Amino acid sequence: MHRERSGAATAVGPTRELASGAAPAAARPTHVVVATTVLLSFISFWRAAAIVLADLGSSAFYAGGIAEQAVGRAAPWFILGVMLFSWAVRAVYIESSVMFVRGGVYRVVKEAMGGTMAKLSVSALLFDYVLTGPISAVSAGLYIAALSGEVLGGVGFRLPLPTDRFAAVVAVGILLYFWRRNTRGLRESSNDALHIMQVTTLMVVTLLAWSAFTLLTRGGHLPETPTLEHLRFSDEALGWLKDTRFPAMTAVALLIGFGHSLLAMSGEESLAQVYREIESPKVVNLRRAGLVVFLYSLVFTASVSFLAAALIPDEIRPQYFDNLISGIAMHLAGPPWLRLLFQAFVVVVGFLILAGAVNTAIVGSNAVLSRVSEDGVLPAWFRRPHPRFGTTYRFLNVIVGLQVLTVLLSGGHIYLLGEAYAFGVIWSFALKSLSVLVLRFKEPGHREWRVPVNLRIGSAELPIGLAAVTLALLSIAVVNLFTKEMATLAGAGFTAVLYAAFVVSERATAARQDANRKLDQFHLLPVPEVGLAEVSVRPGGVLVPVRDPNTLAHLKWALDRTDTQQQDIVVMTVRLLRGPDTGYRDFAGERVFRDYEQALFTRVVSVAERAGRPVKLLVVPSSNVADAMTQAAVSLQSSDIVIGESATLSGAEMARRLGEAWDRIEKSRNVRSRLVAHKRSGEIETFLLGPHAPALSQEDLDLIHRLWLDAVSQYGLDVHHRDVVRAALEQMEQELAGYGRARTLARIAGQVKKAGPGAGAIDR
Repeated sequence: MHRERSGAATAVGPTRELASGAAPAAARPTHVVVATTVLLSFISFWRAAAIVLADLGSSAFYAGGIAEQAVGRAAPWFILGVMLFSWAVRAVYIESSVMFVRGGVYRVVKEAMGGTMAKLSVSALLFDYVLTGPISAVSAGLYIAALSGEVLGGVGFRLPLPTDRFAAVVAVGILLYFWRRNTRGLRESSNDALHIMQVTTLMVVTLLAWSAFTLLTRGGHLPETPTLEHLRFSDEALGWLKDTRFPAMTAVALLIGFGHSLLAMSGEESLAQVYREIESPKVVNLRRAGLVVFLYSLVFTASVSFLAAALIPDEIRPQYFDNLISGIAMHLAGPPWLRLLFQAFVVVVGFLILAGAVNTAIVGSNAVLSRVSEDGVLPAWFRRPHPRFGTTYRFLNVIVGLQVLTVLLSGGHIYLLGEAYAFGVIWSFALKSLSVLVLRFKEPGHREWRVPVNLRIGSAELPIGLAAVTLALLSIAVVNLFTKEMATLAGAGFTAVLYAAFVVSERATAARQDANRKLDQFHLLPVPEVGLAEVSVRPGGVLVPVRDPNTLAHLKWALDRTDTQQQDIVVMTVRLLRGPDTGYRDFAGERVFRDYEQALFTRVVSVAERAGRPVKLLVVPSSNVADAMTQAAVSLQSSDIVIGESATLSGAEMARRLGEAWDRIEKSRNVRSRLVAHKRSGEIETFLLGPHAPALSQEDLDLIHRLWLDAVSQYGLDVHHRDVVRAALEQMEQELAGYGRARTLARIAGQVKKAGPGAGAIDR
């Protein structure tokens, strides 16, 4: 094997197990375990933006109508203001996500203000998620009902059920479909979300272009300005402030209007959840995704409200409050059949994006509850994977059950759902922003990115921008408490009940001293042997053996230097067998994958998430670690094996042991692999395993060339350099097999001394 050296900058995890194990034995197939976990495939910022927009963009289909019912014809201006303000809120989420890969409201609030406030905030957030699914599903049902009503009305028929009930039936069907899909592990992929947003973009561009043509040919008008004389709050919109002087105050009136339009930027929490999946460079791609989401949602959501006011007559528009985009489609310039055809396209697109929002709500709530369970608030029982599909199905059962119940209780009334929905949205925003502000002072260290507008006075930094956002959100939240009676009662009640359940569960979990509560749950897939198909990797990947969860610098080194679009990374650990277990092959997954492996791979997943690189996880039981590592490398056709420096063995000694194991393994002659040893000093040693071309110095090349010139002078140009080398090697082989063995070995030893330690090659 050939050895090379290069400089590097970090320390390494140990591979001390190379020194242990039984005497070398011939390699044999063994029963191994492939461990999988959810959300470990990393995606581009385009796909991340598509996932967030599947939730955030869906609000364009219902937010404008709900806002106009509450504040009157000035609603589009409030929708526009909310969408502009969403940039500031998104900046808060970006800063918090950069701090914690597995962030979200719960983690950030706990770090800033403790467990009690964290449980309260996540309770409010779950109220948001419980309503996100129903409001999106009901809105999809209303769009289908509107189209069905138009088509049936044209032939003299009508819907068999009232519109709200028809929408509720459709909504329940959508929720149950995605419940089954997520239980089976077929959650909407980023690719699905990207395709949905591509189709949605086609619809949006068509809508904007056609609307512009209609406005040029027919004209239109702007909505009423958001001044006191133009605001027309409904009784439900004023809540407990009805018959008081507060709505007559300009600042309060604007906050009321803002509060009733805030659901237009729901879905921001999806950005924090999807950050875990964004590929490297994570922060740069997160900011790109945030910018795409902001621009897209600003144009789409705000345009729908303004176009509805401009194109749909004021006296007719209330008929379309539940499906404004369908109303716009039916009031465009052109023949009725073409408008009806475009309305059908709108309904199909609306159904897709709203259904995507339902799925995002289910996936998001599942992720939030997993974070809570990892922290010991809920028992690890909830996170146990489905025995067949490997999904956290118990969380899914709870969330979807509550969502179906919400649809049935609301009767498919979109306004009631929208008003209640705003409670969880605003309070999760407000508490998140307040927590990030607190962390600016509590943990004032370096941030890779922070909310803009920061004034530095000496060594102190005043986060003016972040403080302004926090103050605005808290003001809207407080006003909403008094203006949204149903939302306040339902949201506060749900939050209180869920908080109490969290407290009781946390105490019970602590009493059981569940040591695994903070560990990831893995789905174990026992397979007969290591192979490309079994581990789902491509040839030429990187194998990273690990053993100590506290020394994974060599894994980070491999993640930073591997293009995972070209090479797969397999992280492997060996379950060392001794005593009666040695030679036993028929293991259940739980016998191979125990608490130590679970803790080890939990840390591995965390490192991979931070790097934004996907990894495959593998456990191999064996009585000899070197044999297990080399067998895995050969079976997976790995181009590199990256190990950490051992506390007891040098890189050369580890390479020797692996080289001996490599030679024992049955393999094809063209299999090659490289061993990379990452040392504590930051130095990298590289060894080539198996037959390979030696690294020749210039002096070696000059010698071969002189011998070649001598041979050419005798036999002509038919002689090649390799002929010279081959002749010399055959002569050495004869000497080693005969009386000249001692003399030949002494010559080799002399070359080693001449080259000095660390130079040349180690050939066998």
